[in-house]
Amino acid sequence: MSAATLASDQSVSTPLPVLGRDVRVPLVTGGEVTYAALDYAASAPALQRVWDDVAAYAPYYGSVHRGAGYLSQLSTDLFENSRAEVARFLGCREGDQVVFTRSTTDSLNLLASVLPADCRVFVFETEHHAALLPWREAQVTCLDAPRSPREAVQTLERALADREPYGPALVCVTGASNVTGELWPVKELAAAAHAHGARIVLDAAQLAPHHPVDIAATDVDWVAFSGHKLYAPFGAGVLAGRADWLQEAEPYLAGGGASRKVLRRADGGVEVEWHATAARHEAGSPNVIGAYAIAAACKALREADFGRLVERERELIARVRAGLADVPQVRVLSLFGEDAPRVGVISFVVDGWNSSHFAAALSAEYGIGVRDGLFCAHPLVRTLLGADGGEAGECGAPEEGQSLNAIRVSFGAGTPDEHVERFVRAVGELVTDGAKWRYRTVDGRCVPDTSA
Repeated sequence: MSAATLASDQSVSTPLPVLGRDVRVPLVTGGEVTYAALDYAASAPALQRVWDDVAAYAPYYGSVHRGAGYLSQLSTDLFENSRAEVARFLGCREGDQVVFTRSTTDSLNLLASVLPADCRVFVFETEHHAALLPWREAQVTCLDAPRSPREAVQTLERALADREPYGPALVCVTGASNVTGELWPVKELAAAAHAHGARIVLDAAQLAPHHPVDIAATDVDWVAFSGHKLYAPFGAGVLAGRADWLQEAEPYLAGGGASRKVLRRADGGVEVEWHATAARHEAGSPNVIGAYAIAAACKALREADFGRLVERERELIARVRAGLADVPQVRVLSLFGEDAPRVGVISFVVDGWNSSHFAAALSAEYGIGVRDGLFCAHPLVRTLLGADGGEAGECGAPEEGQSLNAIRVSFGAGTPDEHVERFVRAVGELVTDGAKWRYRTVDGRCVPDTSA
């Protein structure tokens, strides 16, 4: 099916075809049901079109940038064209570089490795650990969680105004929270950063699969995201943006591909001239299929009419939020309030339930896959739960207070209406009637007790 046909055939209420949409899973209570994948924020299912594109290329796979053979040349062209497609998807400016990495985490660690000396980093406590932790060689200022987009900008402005001595600085901020799904004021934060002489990197891991990302329009300096959240498997990611810090620093990894020229010195040492292109930070044989999968996903989303996908997702968000609001025992976690714009990522807790127990019951009794825990955003979830420390409790209802974990449901372009409807129904039934099965804790996870 052509991209044009795919786009024209999609109504606002029709999901994009993804792998696994017909997978059947067993229920602990007996029988089977079609699996409802509602953990897109962790890893989204691959688009069928991406899988088909990769399968069509796979027989022609060859090592890039090194061989004179036909398959090597074809793979090199495909790899570099993939870079151009990603740049188009992100609205890159002239001179921006697109570096292929392993993931968002790898991308931000790469950026951390090229920071100028004495660079200060400003990051909100609300960030995913991938954005919170890489800056170990820099002086880091961790900012308190804001309670509105306006407060986020004001908090950053105050922090940047107070920095002394004046020198290089970087702000790292998410585009959409992996816990609450709320959209952050990226353009305004970029303006505040630049007004104080700082640069800004956007963690778009949760934003890119749900909303268009435009580097030029938002005026961010870099964008990082992962393919596996953008409906593309095979373990690849992207860091895209300004080239100067990337070109001026030593390579992230030293080895073949990053080096332009290597000479043996008379004293027995080795002299290296590194590439000034994106290859400088892509040492080793690159993940060609992973890069191509990302490019195929970018092209599929762009040609399927992203605006239509955004509108459909808003409908799904409204249904889930309305369904959860009908259950008084459910508390949805939020920083910016009920009216804040958001993507299809919603976290909540249920009075009287350990979140791991609730998530296990959704899976075992309804065939619904969600996430429970602290979502690699421990400071944020603790802030939202009003907890200063401690660990998640044992499986079952907490004896005292609220257990230190939450439930996250997430969805996107491939989610059928029925999955959302089943989830809402299941939440209501579990709260009203309780679980139909007994559960126990095994290796820290809540699982059905099959010993009886």
